Amino acid sequence: MTNIAASYDTADARKAMIDSQLRTSGVNEEFVLGRMLAVPREDFLPANKAALAYIDRSVSLDDGGYLASPLFYGKLLLEAEPMPTDRALVIEGGSGYLAELLRPLVAKIDVLEADKAANVTSGAEATYSLVVIDGAVEALPDGIAQMIEEDGRIVSGLVLRQVTRLASGRKVAGKVALMPVEDIGIPVLRQFDKPKSWSF
Repeated sequence: MTNIAASYDTADARKAMIDSQLRTSGVNEEFVLGRMLAVPREDFLPANKAALAYIDRSVSLDDGGYLASPLFYGKLLLEAEPMPTDRALVIEGGSGYLAELLRPLVAKIDVLEADKAANVTSGAEATYSLVVIDGAVEALPDGIAQMIEEDGRIVSGLVLRQVTRLASGRKVAGKVALMPVEDIGIPVLRQFDKPKSWSF
């Protein structure tokens, strides 16, 4: 079966994505643009949605996951500032795209599906200098916070008052807090919703 994306030049589509979506929104760092130019987004979509790979919003996947917008990934990488010495954890939103963007920029990378990450308990065996979450969360479980080493960084989407924002944080004195950076459309990872409570 022929991939739909093979019918047009995806290298040109990636260049147009960079010029019209990333550069115009202030994402100009070469390490970000280089990775997003190198990794074909269509490879992370089902064949019937490959033609949507370079639109300026997220694309839903058949299994309920998402491939987020190019701008989200560009801003996330920019905020994360991955280093060659980083041991990184990607909490996966369903596509696998973020891990592939990050892979050559760090020393080691592990991937954890969102369902498993939402249920991580304390006493994690591994710790990481960088954690990135491929989606927006309402709450960060304690188990994930414990997987960040002291002075380690985390970059994620964050849901505040029903608005999604890019957010980042650092572990200081054993505590992690996500601070909003800017409003941006990000798929919400419902596995990290806060428990609903009654109000009177």
